Amino acid sequence: MPKSYKIAILGATGAVGTELLSLLETRAFPLSELKLLASERSAGKTLPFRGQRIPVEAVGEHSFDNVDLVLASAGGSTSKCWAPKAVEAGAVVVDNSSAYRMDPQVPLVVPEVNPEAADRHQGIIANPNCTTILMNVAVWPLHQEQTVQRIVVSTYQSASGAGARAMEEMKEQAKAILAGQTPKTEAFPYPLAFNLFPHNSPLDDRGYCQEEMKMVNETRKIFGDSDIKITATCVRVPVLRAHSEAINLEFAAPFSVSRAKEILSEAAGVKLVEDWQANYFPMPMEATGRDEVFVGRIRQDISNPNAIELWLSGDQIRKGAALNAVQIAELLVDRNLVRPTAVAVST
Repeated sequence: MPKSYKIAILGATGAVGTELLSLLETRAFPLSELKLLASERSAGKTLPFRGQRIPVEAVGEHSFDNVDLVLASAGGSTSKCWAPKAVEAGAVVVDNSSAYRMDPQVPLVVPEVNPEAADRHQGIIANPNCTTILMNVAVWPLHQEQTVQRIVVSTYQSASGAGARAMEEMKEQAKAILAGQTPKTEAFPYPLAFNLFPHNSPLDDRGYCQEEMKMVNETRKIFGDSDIKITATCVRVPVLRAHSEAINLEFAAPFSVSRAKEILSEAAGVKLVEDWQANYFPMPMEATGRDEVFVGRIRQDISNPNAIELWLSGDQIRKGAALNAVQIAELLVDRNLVRPTAVAVST
């Protein structure tokens, strides 16, 4: 009898939640039962899955009874409230919020980078921040060849990073501006259409925002290397979906550009996209809806013989969130790190 699992998606009606639902279907995850959980205001809605309409339930005290695995994407405060209850009920939680990422007892996992970290879970595994995931998938294979000394990264983050409401807001802003009207802002503090601004998460006393420090601290934890020097500048740009990043990598000695291209052309989760004659490199429009992190424009840093530069685009909702979470779930299944439900999978 094949193993199958009872899965719950917490935050099922959000942008990441609906992507999780789609990925569980297209990747044929071995599940025997699916529960869709959200807030009271979403209860009663239905979402499509495998030719059926699955009702959304309001999360409550008994939502996790007999659940094997919870994929949570409902915000930090919600995860802090419900993740411990799910673990207490016997489930393993893959959490997409920032609630547990820097908890030393909670593994922070990118399957292409540190799958072995999942073995140490105590009921909760954290999904990293979207910009961290995309960068780590591209940088880790190079770091394995020669240790990275310093990372300087600038991000170009789409509206999708703030959710479905922010994406719709940018569309409405564009319409308003083109009609000569004043754009309305709710999801963001400033208009994003035809504009850009530094990431609006809170600043620390050094002038770094939370989003930038996530990239610093999470990368050090995932790489298992607290000595890597990292600095980040995160910017919100008027792109609907998929983030981009400009990355400068400094090593102790020169790193051959041709070797970097060779490594990345074979790296898990990476698609090398380069046509120098056509000046064609990764673009968020083409990365949207794709599993891979598109990487290209790999070049020698002319100011530093020990540094190279690269450019990437990746779907923030997909690999930057939902896909990474589903890959962690697949990892748990492959490594027998979650209790299976004794129900045969129908074919």
